[in-house]
Amino acid sequence: QVQLVESGGGLVQAGGSLRLSCAASGSIFHINAMGWYRQAPGKQREPVAVIISGGSTNYADSVKGRFTLSRDNAKNTVYLQMNSLKPEDTAVYYCYVEAVTIVVVTTSLTRDDYWGQGTQVTVSS
Repeated sequence: QVQLVESGGGLVQAGGSLRLSCAASGSIFHINAMGWYRQAPGKQREPVAVIISGGSTNYADSVKGRFTLSRDNAKNTVYLQMNSLKPEDTAVYYCYVEAVTIVVVTTSLTRDDYWGQGTQVTVSS
């Protein structure tokens, strides 16, 4: 199992900045991908930025040039720096991890997706 602890988020005026962080812990053997999704009211959850194990990062077109995702491998933590925020960035942001974990009982490995509890980001105009 993997536990995700999110921090950051809040209320900010348009043009402002926020930083989200997400730390993963548990019986992690390897993290294949880690990043953030978001869900605005009445809309589907969408990917914002995800970094894969090879080191490349995929960004949603709507955030390119404004958001930066970074990862501290030693801490299994990702940081989403959000600059030049817009009202349309308002959403609940969810940390996402695709991880291979150790199943002690069977001495095997299993791959699963994990989600954080979500943190609200509100950008006022």
